[in-house]
Amino acid sequence: MEAKSPSESRTTLTDLVLPSETNPLNNLFGGELLARMDRAASIAARRHSRRIVVTASVNHVAFNKSIPLGSVVTVEAVVSRAFKSSMEIYIDVWVEDRESGRRTKANEAIYTFVAVDETGTPIQIPALKPETDLEKERYEAALRRKQLSLVLAGKMKPAEATELKALFED
Repeated sequence: MEAKSPSESRTTLTDLVLPSETNPLNNLFGGELLARMDRAASIAARRHSRRIVVTASVNHVAFNKSIPLGSVVTVEAVVSRAFKSSMEIYIDVWVEDRESGRRTKANEAIYTFVAVDETGTPIQIPALKPETDLEKERYEAALRRKQLSLVLAGKMKPAEATELKALFED
């Protein structure tokens, strides 16, 4: 199986914030944003694996900036690391200023998806070969995040989390 670059999975979804999607402060509901991020991430995971994919976890979500009614919102998702059957998807959310058109980062998230066959059994996927400095940074960090998750779940002994341990050693 030939490794793929992150650009092959890049997914961009752009949409408006409508009145039915806002809270009493006229900002986009967090749940609505989570759904948009999940859709973009699932497309990115499918593009990388060319398999059926399922959401395994939402590892991190940061709601850094509210997104007001009428805003143009762009969700960008890309595979940041591929493991045996799972993929980490990094998501950036941008909001466009109505008058200037300038985009600012509003939120970010990290999801994990698993590729499965028609019976729901995890299936092997291609490796990922990062190319840009940002892709390489996210790729390296993904292994540490995975090791931390496994340690916290009791599926890996802390002593085995070599990449994670390296953060704390001189």
